[in-house]
Amino acid sequence: MRLAHGETMVSVKRNIRVQKIDKTPVFRAETEIVERKGMGHPDSIADGIAENVSRALCRLYLEKYGKILHHNTDECEVVGGQSAPKFGGGKILEPAYILVCGRAMSTVSGERLPIMSTAIRSARDYLAKTCRYLDPMTDVMLDSKLGQGSQDLTQLFSNDDYSANDTSFGVSFAPLTDTEKITLEAERYLYHTLRKRYKEIGEDVKVMSCRNGSKVNVTLAIAFVDRYVDDPSHYTSSKEEICSRVHDHLCKLTDLELNISCNTADSEKKKIYYITVTGLSWENGDDGSVGRGNRANGLITPFRPMSLEASAGKNPVTHVGKLYNLLAIRIANDIAKECGGDVYEANVRIVSQIGRRIDDPQVASVELVLAPGSNYPKIKKEAERITDEWLASIHKIREMIIKDEISVF
Repeated sequence: MRLAHGETMVSVKRNIRVQKIDKTPVFRAETEIVERKGMGHPDSIADGIAENVSRALCRLYLEKYGKILHHNTDECEVVGGQSAPKFGGGKILEPAYILVCGRAMSTVSGERLPIMSTAIRSARDYLAKTCRYLDPMTDVMLDSKLGQGSQDLTQLFSNDDYSANDTSFGVSFAPLTDTEKITLEAERYLYHTLRKRYKEIGEDVKVMSCRNGSKVNVTLAIAFVDRYVDDPSHYTSSKEEICSRVHDHLCKLTDLELNISCNTADSEKKKIYYITVTGLSWENGDDGSVGRGNRANGLITPFRPMSLEASAGKNPVTHVGKLYNLLAIRIANDIAKECGGDVYEANVRIVSQIGRRIDDPQVASVELVLAPGSNYPKIKKEAERITDEWLASIHKIREMIIKDEISVF
């Protein structure tokens, strides 16, 4: 198997375990809860900056040395500031504070590398690209405390056999239920489509879907931008119109009965409205951290197998906390796709062992929930093949990350 930059990964016999399990699939369960934190949520901002810094360091290392050096930038903290929002336009009183920390190779053969400046520039660029009403020069203080990596992990990272730098696991599932699909799509629709039509929609959005039987309550939290909202009446009418558009869009994706609510803590009597200066909740004390938000597939799914491992910011070469989560998503998706409606659920868990090759985990476990009458022996063989091929091609995940072709939250 040929890898990038002329590297070669030899064929190995992998410990892949596929089993059929008897359980009620999530889409047929009486209750389901799904959450997504939007691009401007403080936790998502922390994830996004951590990942953007990692990718910037990858490009720096590749340009200078032709290979990615050891680094992990998965420790990013967002500390909220203070603002005075008001209809028609308020002001920022105290900027938010963001600390990028972690480990990165900063000196090679006596040569110092611009690690800190690369991290700050990358973080600022990400904020400018993601948050349209934030001034990254004045509304936020950026700081970097990237230190040198531990000697043993740095040496392990440099091995040509691509040894795992941690004993950890990745997990994912497929296919998505209708509730999961509409939760993911609701935030994407707000961010990529409605945000262009309604200037008052900020980037800080959260979607929580709660299904009871065939009815789904979708609760939206949208940070409105005060300068584009004239008064409470304007705020209420915009909120109702946005809810209606979201409802109509999501109804195209499911036969479930949908009820859309937005900013349910609002109170006309108490004069409580979710308005902000920048479209971000962090401007009034809401904090964020890497790994507290969406999993690698973009969702938070308490009714599904999940890992607490943060994928954002980890190096894309040997850190299985990142690679195995992203790999599990693709294995599960391909199994569900190749086997069609016969696979109600494919749950994939992959566990590494520090020092062991990343393409040869301790075990790659695939659990299948199958439709009645399915040909299990045939599906099992297909699942084993897909899992083995993805493990042999794990370098593709790294290449997709470096090319910005893959999301980690």
